[in-house]
Parts: sequence; structure tokens; C-alpha cells
Amino acid sequence: MVIIKARAVVLAVTAALVFTTGAQANTQLPASPTVAVGSGGWVGTWGAAPAGPVSNTPNGYPNYSIRNVVHASVGGSSARVRLSNLFGTAPLVMGHASVAVGAATGTADAVPGTVRELTFGGSPSVTIPAGAEVQSDAVALAVPDDTDLLVTTFTPLPSGPVTYHPAASQTSFYTQNGDHSLDATGAAYDQRTSVWHYVTEVDVRGSGANGSVVTLGDSITDGVGSTTGANHRWPDYLADRMKVLPKPLRHGVVNSGISANRLLLGGPGGAGRNALARFNDDVLTKTGVRTLIVLEGINDIQQDPHQTDPDQIIGAYKQIIARSHAAGIRVLGGTITPFKGWRVYDETLEATRLAVNEFIRNGGLFDGVVDFDAAIRDPQDPLIMKAEYDSGDHLHPGDAGYRAMAEAVRLARL
Repeated sequence: MVIIKARAVVLAVTAALVFTTGAQANTQLPASPTVAVGSGGWVGTWGAAPAGPVSNTPNGYPNYSIRNVVHASVGGSSARVRLSNLFGTAPLVMGHASVAVGAATGTADAVPGTVRELTFGGSPSVTIPAGAEVQSDAVALAVPDDTDLLVTTFTPLPSGPVTYHPAASQTSFYTQNGDHSLDATGAAYDQRTSVWHYVTEVDVRGSGANGSVVTLGDSITDGVGSTTGANHRWPDYLADRMKVLPKPLRHGVVNSGISANRLLLGGPGGAGRNALARFNDDVLTKTGVRTLIVLEGINDIQQDPHQTDPDQIIGAYKQIIARSHAAGIRVLGGTITPFKGWRVYDETLEATRLAVNEFIRNGGLFDGVVDFDAAIRDPQDPLIMKAEYDSGDHLHPGDAGYRAMAEAVRLARL
């Protein structure tokens, strides 16, 4: 099995949430078409945007069982799962799939009695066409808040390139020895992977949560620089903060960050389609989405070819805002975080970042501003990240930086 590990690539996205008023705030949002407060409807509790095909997998993973470890934000009484063949070139036969509550961190074991076989239109197997995804039927499962889930897939036949999310910051498990999708123990899962395969979303029903928040971004939203397996990405910390709220004021959190992703250009390999190209799949079709937080643009600026015209980046934001509002979704703009000291930093690129941040803060089009830049920059030198927040590369925060970003979000504004 080819396992592609996360690469520390570029991104930028979110932190101090400041809601504007008057001319700076768009208050004329259409009514949300999503779940009502306390309705017990479906909300997204976890997500990962498919980023590309695993390289060197022309035959897929025949006879593999893959146990993806994912982390629910809100719990519920029922669950369902989405599986993707977006980057496949041939039909993908999913022979079996299951969902379970994980027994402990760092293991493929399920809590006894929680393994649920997934069905698709009543069938335990499904064929996913190239470029498509499927959603499972609902299963009764008591999903606790803030817990690991195990989403297991068994693919019996060759299928073509495998759709995956590279920078998982999480260890999952697999075996090449047949169908172990319904195993409660992890004994058969003798190999490990640092990426997520096939699975793109888990929804829950009965949470009482008021819909979902989607975080659209790059490696900063993806959690590059955070501790593997600890769920210390800033969207995870945001979900943790909401645990103290009454259920009708909580939201599920769906992470649609992709490392190295850009607003305007698609990236190589696992960098994903550009944000405008993937917007429908990674934002609009997510379950129960009410609010979108956007933190993208640093890769447009610092990756080659460099985008040094801020109006081009601003134009992409305007499209995201318009398309979100048309779907009844509130949009919060995240200011681009400091990157002085990163390997390609120069004054021209910095000037572009500052111009884009000026628009996000004062352009009056976003429904609110998450000033991530202000949350983690050094007061003594606002062009750099505070040392205690820096993962060490001067672009990606570490755990403390991601916590600071999440703590800057005003929960009442979600």
C-alpha cells in the first residue's frame, strides 16, 4: 500500500472573530435552509476534503480493509457516512463498510457492541462511479461528543486510483488480508497510515445542535504543525469550546482544509482543486451548514507562481461570499496570518497579504471577521508570529497557536 505522509506545505486562515456593524456588516442574509434549533436533524460532525488520488495506485487497494480514525465534534443517536471516489478513474466496489466508536487513542479497537454495518439503499455493498460519492443509510449508534469514530472500508476488487486526504494529523490502520470491516478488535489491522482514504464526512442526528460550521482553508485549517492524534487543529479547539454551550447553541464542525490549497490555482498531487472549484463539494453540500469560516490566500501569495495582485484574491472572496449567501450561509472572513521568516518571504508578498487583510477587515462584504492575524502575531513585530505560537517554520502555528486562534472566535456570533 502506498502511504503518502503529510507534507508541511503552505496555507493560511483564521483567528479573532470580530463582528462588524453598520456599513461593514451584511445583515441581509437569506433564511437558512438548514436544520432548525433543537430539531434533532442531521448535522455534520466531522469532515475531510478529498484532495487527490494516492500516487501509484492504478489498481486501487483490492482486498484491503482500511480503518479510518476520525474525531466527532458533536454526538447523536444516529450516524451516517459519506465515501468518495472523486479522483477515481474507474468504478469502486465497496464490499463492506462500518462505523464504530473507538475504544482508545492510538488503537484500531472499537468499543464492544458499537460496530455497525453500513448499508447503501439497504445493500451492504455499493459501487461508486468514478468521480462520485455515496452516502450510507442511517444506523442507530450512540455517538458521544468529542470522541474518535472508526470508519472502516473493505474494497474487494481492483478499482483505479484511490481518493484520499493527505495531511490527516492522525494515525489510521489497515490490513491487506481481506474483510475485517466488522471486527470489534483491531488485531487484524497490522499496518498504519497517516492519511484518510475514501471517507469524507460523518453526520449525526439527535445532537440537538444548531447546524454545522464549515472551515474552508489550507494547511493551517488542516492542522499542519499540530500534534498528531491529539485533535489540536484550530477547528478542533473551536468544537471543544462549544461543548460548554447549551445544545441549541452548539454546532458541528466540518473541516474542509486542504494543505497547500489555493483560492485561484489547483495544486499538484494532494494540494486539491482550487477553492472555487471545490466549493460546491466541500462547503455547499455539507450537512446542515449555517456558517462558513474562510481562511485561504497565503498559498496564492507565497507559492510559485506568486499572486501579488490583491484584487485577484479579493475577487475569489467575493465569489465565495456570493455563493454562500445564495445558499443562506453566513460567511466569516479570516485574516491571513503572519509569515515573516518563511522561506520565500519578501516585502512584495507581505504587501499583498496586508492589502488582502485590509479588505477582509474593512471591505464590508463578510458577515464578520475572524482576525487570526491579530490573534497570533507578535505585538513587538506584527509581521511575525509570536514565538510561543510558532510550530517552528514561521508559517504554521503549533498547538498553542491553534488554541489561540480558536479562542479568538466569539461563539455567540456563530
